[in-house]
Amino acid sequence: MDNLDKKLLTKIQFDFPLDLQPFNRLAGELQSTEAEVINRLQQLRDQNVIRQISAIFDTRNLGYTSSLVAMRIPPELLSSSARKINEFPGVSHNYKRENFFNLWFTVAVPPGRDLNDTIRILAFEANAETTLILPTMKLFKIGVKLDMTGESNGLTEEGRQQFKRVRRPLSREEREIVKALQRDLDLISRPFKPVAEKIGVPESEVFRIMKAFMEEGIMRRYAAVLHHRKAGFTHNGMGVWKVPEDRIEELGWKMGSYRGVSHCYQRPTYPEWSYSLYTMVHGMSEADCEVIIQGISEATGLKEFLILYSTVEYKKDRIDYFSDNFDEWYAAHSIPAQYVPKNLRALESYAQVY
Repeated sequence: MDNLDKKLLTKIQFDFPLDLQPFNRLAGELQSTEAEVINRLQQLRDQNVIRQISAIFDTRNLGYTSSLVAMRIPPELLSSSARKINEFPGVSHNYKRENFFNLWFTVAVPPGRDLNDTIRILAFEANAETTLILPTMKLFKIGVKLDMTGESNGLTEEGRQQFKRVRRPLSREEREIVKALQRDLDLISRPFKPVAEKIGVPESEVFRIMKAFMEEGIMRRYAAVLHHRKAGFTHNGMGVWKVPEDRIEELGWKMGSYRGVSHCYQRPTYPEWSYSLYTMVHGMSEADCEVIIQGISEATGLKEFLILYSTVEYKKDRIDYFSDNFDEWYAAHSIPAQYVPKNLRALESYAQVY
């Protein structure tokens, strides 16, 4: 990739223009032409560097219930168990990590379905020896934005991210709009025209709907998502931190303020797992990740932490919200009535605080 490719990739992650002709606008900002921008984006898509350009929704505000899950799987079963987990359409990320808990995945279940029951089925099918259900108790930051230019400092502090909580179910019409907006954007001069036709509204109305969704918190942003490894960010490290309870709020916001941190959450602790704050960092090497994590340690004074690197990526995909695949999966998967999950640690009820 040359400098224009890198600037273009950074731009469409951070500030994709919601415009009738977004690629023409990008061309003007990058001193290029619309045809050149579209051609380069198509090449980067063909090379699997660009995963998708689409709306990014707030899972919780769509009515889904989500959690990080950590499992201990017998090593000889790890690959087959990961495949079983991946069959559930609500699993978006699934990694082997260097830890006693060797399989880590994120799961979201649709409105009307129970998170704990779903994970019990997954634990049964994966032959999990131990399962930790680690829902978000407080969210401090979310959003992967990879600086392809190398111009930013991962320890530069930014302002707090704002979150909104939607307290109502989406209408049938809104669900159809979400399904249309989550599709990969066409690389054509007026790419929102097919979206408008799918929804049955003028193009200007598409932008009004997206603005309304963002103001309410249903949609977080419209942006490109990259294949990290293809983009050169071959390493991701999950920093897990032991934090005094009375400092979680203070240090969660501080950790989340660093540009190099893409996600920051508070999660529950258990007797065998006492880490309460989680920070995701990405780098072109382990050293890149460690610079950020060590910088956080020095800035916060926290010394008890682990960096869990992913060594195998079993799945990384966008959730297809309101898809029939969910009902089909539940119809085909269940557990015997007498089954008792082995060492499953779950919170029966929890609420995410924004």
